[in-house]
Amino acid sequence: MFSDEAEIIIQSGKGGDGCVSFRREKYVPYGGPDGGDGGNGGDVIFKVRNSLRSLSWIRSRHLFKAQNGQNGMKQRKSGKHGEPCIVEVPPGTIIKNIQTDVLLADLSHDTDEIVIAHGGRGGKGNTHFMTSTNQAPKYAQDGKEGIEIHLKLEVKLIADIGLVGKPNAGKSTLLSRLTKAHPKIGNYPFTTLYPNLGVMYISEFDSITIADIPGLIEGAHKGAGLGIRFLKHIERTKALLYMIDFYEEDPFQQFQLLFHELNTYHPDLVKKPFYIALNKIDVMENQIHQEKFKLLLSEITTSPYSELITKDNIFLISAVTGEGLETLKNKLYHLVETHNVHTTNNNVLTNEY
Repeated sequence: MFSDEAEIIIQSGKGGDGCVSFRREKYVPYGGPDGGDGGNGGDVIFKVRNSLRSLSWIRSRHLFKAQNGQNGMKQRKSGKHGEPCIVEVPPGTIIKNIQTDVLLADLSHDTDEIVIAHGGRGGKGNTHFMTSTNQAPKYAQDGKEGIEIHLKLEVKLIADIGLVGKPNAGKSTLLSRLTKAHPKIGNYPFTTLYPNLGVMYISEFDSITIADIPGLIEGAHKGAGLGIRFLKHIERTKALLYMIDFYEEDPFQQFQLLFHELNTYHPDLVKKPFYIALNKIDVMENQIHQEKFKLLLSEITTSPYSELITKDNIFLISAVTGEGLETLKNKLYHLVETHNVHTTNNNVLTNEY
């Protein structure tokens, strides 16, 4: 099951206490203090694991706790540092402090790693407190407590191209044809219940990532259908492909609905570069879909979208038969390269807890 939100508690380890000890050797009458230092408590570290796609394993746990530092020992032996607690998360994970709503980290790539809660420092043993006037200190420093933080984790998928369309527009089928992804495909609304990612290869060294976003319906920005839960994933995509069912409904009306939902949710979404794919031409005669295409162009020309949409960024395709996909594939790659919109690392690292 896809899980893109989780609330957890993390605790870094407590530092070990310093030791109060004195040398007790037969031939050393004035041995003096020899208490060792406590070990530092373990940190809580968040690390991206590229193979993860959801927070499912994290939701099954509530508390993530690092190990406490070991207390100091006699003979000036320091205690062992506590083992860190490493929490592995998918790329695109945002970490927030629930109580302060402060953004602690935005982990976008497979090399990202951050210490969210530092372990408590170990206390000093009584050796450190010996002075000329106090040759036998009978006290040591306590280790510092660890930090407890209530966190909210949220995954926003990272992709170069986001597929946006109404339910059953053919997004999942297209994703399966352009990439090696195997999304669930069916002839009923909301087949896609969670975002799917696929990598489209142009050559051995050139590729882009495509995300299939669950179908949008009217009122999605208010939570209708799968609503806001998945609209947020479009924020991470760098360009969009509007998928239109060219057979069933008025294609221009479909585009207007999709554009309106994105614009209402966040105006920046409709500023992304985009293409429009008119899907399902395989179930129409060539003459019919050409006439329908001309009608669509005339509607666009007399609409407020005339400056945004041209004939060059609209493609007639069949995700089932593959017609028009090779051209679309090359155009999508060119769109990413031209606008230099490959995903970038926008980590936000902070010491605020």
